[in-house]
Amino acid sequence: MTDDPLDLTSGDVELFADLGAARVLAAERGEEKIAVEIKSFLEEQSPVSEFHKASGQYDTYQFALEDKEPERMVYLAIPTFIWKTFFQRPLIQKIVHEKPLRIIVVDMEKQTIESWIKQ
Repeated sequence: MTDDPLDLTSGDVELFADLGAARVLAAERGEEKIAVEIKSFLEEQSPVSEFHKASGQYDTYQFALEDKEPERMVYLAIPTFIWKTFFQRPLIQKIVHEKPLRIIVVDMEKQTIESWIKQ
């Protein structure tokens, strides 16, 4: 089941994540609700600028969900080539692991999920 986009409005601040979804995990874990913010990193801005924007949105959505749907977790969806290049830089890896960020790595050509990075 998906809601597209997911309404994360909190008080008088309107917020919308790109995709709301529920994915089924192993039977013993039940169902995990997620919210996905999709970032292509194809904008004309630098990858660092895009990362700053995505990271800020991620944080804002997670805080908004704490009040609205505390069981729903935020994920950042990014293309495979961005994961294999920009996201492998030491500073970005440090941020991903220490923040932590939950990431979905997507093969844009095949339109498939390559991996779930859940810290």
